[in-house]
Amino acid sequence: MAVIIGIDPHKLLHAAYAIDESETELARLEVHADARQCDRLLEWASSFEARCWAIESASGLGALLAQQLVDAGEQVVDVPATLSARVRLLGTGQSNKNDRNDARAVAVAALRAPALVEVRGEDHATVLRLLAKAHLDAGRLRAQACARLHVLVRELIPGGIRKEVVVAQAETILEAIQPASVAQAQRLELAWELLEDVRRLDAKLARSKKRIAEAVTESKTCLVEIYGIGPIIAATIIGYSGDVRRFPTAGHYAAYNGTAPIEFSSAGRIKHRLSRRGNRRLNHVIHMAAVTQIRYPDTEGRRYYESKLAAGKTKREAIRALKRKLSDRIYRALMVDARR
Repeated sequence: MAVIIGIDPHKLLHAAYAIDESETELARLEVHADARQCDRLLEWASSFEARCWAIESASGLGALLAQQLVDAGEQVVDVPATLSARVRLLGTGQSNKNDRNDARAVAVAALRAPALVEVRGEDHATVLRLLAKAHLDAGRLRAQACARLHVLVRELIPGGIRKEVVVAQAETILEAIQPASVAQAQRLELAWELLEDVRRLDAKLARSKKRIAEAVTESKTCLVEIYGIGPIIAATIIGYSGDVRRFPTAGHYAAYNGTAPIEFSSAGRIKHRLSRRGNRRLNHVIHMAAVTQIRYPDTEGRRYYESKLAAGKTKREAIRALKRKLSDRIYRALMVDARR
């Protein structure tokens, strides 16, 4: 008989709750999050020969513990926090919010859910995901610094910096400013500091692009053969898709990345609308690839887009159709990579 062990992970403490197939409590434990957390859990669960560990947010707060259990040869599944919360709220006598009930809800969710993602050891896809996220974070920081710099310079000279911030041009503008007051002098000093931040982030982004390009080349993915997909988009797709074999069909993958429309029907009227579900990072990079294909003539994506416009679709509907088509193409490319 299989035993499901639910884990409610925290920064300082992990709560574990073991149940059988009838949801009967077998044992429970709380362990401190430290160097021996995995050893203590394995020792406690040693009497359960057929066991499966269910960890809430195994790619988030429970990531380290999940990888430690996988490295120890254990079977681990990832339980979404929304699913376990739903089980706890609907559970009779188990709706109170505490670590014990949370861990039990995770175990019950894993027992009853039809298909949960099995946690696998970290691999090249994990590396690409880390690199893609770091690149995105650096880009966001640069955008924030540029926005603050625009505000300060606008308060120093009429019109401010009229174009996108380029370090060399911004330096020329700042050097020409003669502050007329103490406040203006302070604004100018802060502007120089922000410009230095932009310079540092530009260098960081350049290093990031180089690392990502090398990692994507090493992966030998065929994603880069698709027009509009460069190293950064390829790294994001591979990193956030994970093992594509967990998606039975291209339709399942499209639902995961949010390019498949969802039904929005009532009173016998069947309609479909844009999906806001799914992984938004994946949806964004697929959108970027679609826009790139549309921008240039004589591409497969541009011809497909124009055929949809000729069929009476609006521009938005046409680009959504192209994104769905790109999702299928990406799915096939990822499957080829997985079979290698």
